[in-house]
Amino acid sequence: MKLSSQYIRYLFFPILLIIGIWAVVFYFNMLNEIKESIDEGLEHYKRQLIYKAQADTSLLRQHDFDEGFFAVRPLDREQAILARDRYIDTMLYLQDADDDTLEAEPVRMLTTVFENKDRYYELSVFNSMAEEGDLVTELFWEAVALYIVLVAAIILISNIVLRRLWKPFYDFLIQLKDYRLGHTARLPAVVTDTREFRDLQDAVNFLLQHSIRTYEQQKQFVGNASHELQTPLAIATGKLELLLEKEDMNIVHAEEVADVLNIVERMIRLNRSLLLLTRIESGQFPGGQDMDITEVAGQSIRDLAAMADFKNVRVSLTVVAALHVHMDSALAHIIISNLLRNAIFHNIKNGRVSVTITEDSCVISNTGAGGPLEAEKIFHRFYKSAGDAGTGLGLAIVKAICDLYGFTAAYRFDDNLHTFTITFR
Repeated sequence: MKLSSQYIRYLFFPILLIIGIWAVVFYFNMLNEIKESIDEGLEHYKRQLIYKAQADTSLLRQHDFDEGFFAVRPLDREQAILARDRYIDTMLYLQDADDDTLEAEPVRMLTTVFENKDRYYELSVFNSMAEEGDLVTELFWEAVALYIVLVAAIILISNIVLRRLWKPFYDFLIQLKDYRLGHTARLPAVVTDTREFRDLQDAVNFLLQHSIRTYEQQKQFVGNASHELQTPLAIATGKLELLLEKEDMNIVHAEEVADVLNIVERMIRLNRSLLLLTRIESGQFPGGQDMDITEVAGQSIRDLAAMADFKNVRVSLTVVAALHVHMDSALAHIIISNLLRNAIFHNIKNGRVSVTITEDSCVISNTGAGGPLEAEKIFHRFYKSAGDAGTGLGLAIVKAICDLYGFTAAYRFDDNLHTFTITFR
């Protein structure tokens, strides 16, 4: 999840809660204000009615609400002494000018007690709350609408502001993703006045400069090792071959020299494999080109035909779909030829090797003696199965190439067949 999305998520719920509480408080405050206003009106009507009742005793005979908005009924002195003013919300059946029949409507009622000519009366005065109820409902929905608009506005403004504030960071991140050691000339830079982003740039560039120095040192070491190791080994090989050609050498000495020559040749192969592996892992194979894996597989089969004939192994190629991959040409041939060479070398007499090309993978299967290999170790450096006289780096090189380009290398053992699958997508 993006940082801006997380910020909105953490900001949204507190704002939602705060504004929600505010909306509820606002609603009840408005309701209380309306009721207080109505109560003040009822209090005013009460004083007027009590004053008029002193002059017009006919008002004291209105015992129900049929003729107006108030009703009066006599009380005993004991009841009057205990009575207090009461404001209540209730329902009364009333008929407005536009109503055909009586309808129940909400009212606010004040009940009080007064004395008139030594007699006590209970006065009930009401005020319809139908209009006020509509007003409260309208206020409620307006508050809800305001609530939604505020939340949407906060989210929208936060998105715009965050996008603007974090733009230098994302630009810097894109530069980091595109940066390649040994191939990108300029260090990533951020154009901003924000101190934290500039500190981030300084820290990242410091690490990149350290990585560049290490990369250059490693690259120089690989070049030096390639020259300093291969040249003496080549000289030693040449001298051992000349020594074997001498006619006065007896058989015992010749066999010892041949053993030493085999060891030197193995060192040469090991040296080449280690140097290649180092170059791959340090990313010294820039770019690439569009490679037809079918052509690469066909060329590797032709190159290893003599080895297959010597081992009496039949190699077949099946093309289900064309497969084109953008990668270095040399590495494309290495990844296929290493797997194919292993499949032929570790095969049985009259065995078979099948190469299958699909739209996204190359599958190489071969018969072989013994059971399955250790799948979790097979791509490790110097891993060897029983009787393997190789360097133990062939599959490690295959795995390094796959990691370099984001491919997937997998092994399985089914129906007595060792199967290696390279998925290029």
